[in-house]
Amino acid sequence: MTERGRIVAAHGRHYVVVTEARERLVCFTRGKRSEAACGDLVEVEATGSGQGVLQRIETRRNLLSRSNGFRTKLLAANIDQIAIVVATSPPFSEELLGRTLVAAESIAVPARILLNKMDLLERVDAARDTLGLYAGLGYDVDEISIRQNADDVTTRIASRFDRLTTLLVGQSGMGKSSLLNLLVPDAQAATREISEALQTGKHTTTDARLYLLSTAGDVTKGAVIDAPGFQEFGLAHLTPGTVERAFPELRPFLGDCRFANCMHLHEPGCVVLDARERGDITPRRYDLFAKLTRESSSFRER
Repeated sequence: MTERGRIVAAHGRHYVVVTEARERLVCFTRGKRSEAACGDLVEVEATGSGQGVLQRIETRRNLLSRSNGFRTKLLAANIDQIAIVVATSPPFSEELLGRTLVAAESIAVPARILLNKMDLLERVDAARDTLGLYAGLGYDVDEISIRQNADDVTTRIASRFDRLTTLLVGQSGMGKSSLLNLLVPDAQAATREISEALQTGKHTTTDARLYLLSTAGDVTKGAVIDAPGFQEFGLAHLTPGTVERAFPELRPFLGDCRFANCMHLHEPGCVVLDARERGDITPRRYDLFAKLTRESSSFRER
């Protein structure tokens, strides 16, 4: 007999699934390959002793992946938004931020930016100046200080996550883990429980993990998927067409170039290049677009 559930953690071919009956099962797949991701809704067959077999993955609303040019790694499925944690200090990678925004756009999921450590006043202006570009493109930017104003963060940011499944990403040192612990007070205990179930050490898994936000009765107010920390976000698996549509500032110009297959890199009669020259597209955003397009093209030429 199969049961319906949701994947809350993964390690190799082993998955922790919480069933609709709120039973926690460690499940594995029958084949050598697995295409399941944290957040997937699945059907499992319990085999006893808290274990089960993954039988089927239900149709997803979306799936977020990253790649390194050789393999693609599934990050999370069925998400409603992506929250990207950056900070005034240490300096955050604008390229990593841009790549995450492109990934969000590629699956038509809203992204919001959380600027942490606003208490470091001497660094605020520089961070605001960098993020002003993204606010101008329509991305929500919330300014927070987890260290100095935790109550405000808990109240205000929790409202942004209400009844949504949010993928939480961020570089090391930005405050992502601190934010998670504010939103999910028992996150550390849940992490230990998951690690014990998967028989992994606390820091050995590099997969996303899902935590439920507080509940009112039987109504869950939402969930947070904590993405693993990473220093790069490869997007070679995206097609050049997907890449160009993932830049909001490019969209008004798409389809108007002289050549239908224009890559917007060096072709004559390219309206995107003209827009860059006029300043309608900022150099740093265009440079990221060109880099991602070349990565995508190289990946497909192998």
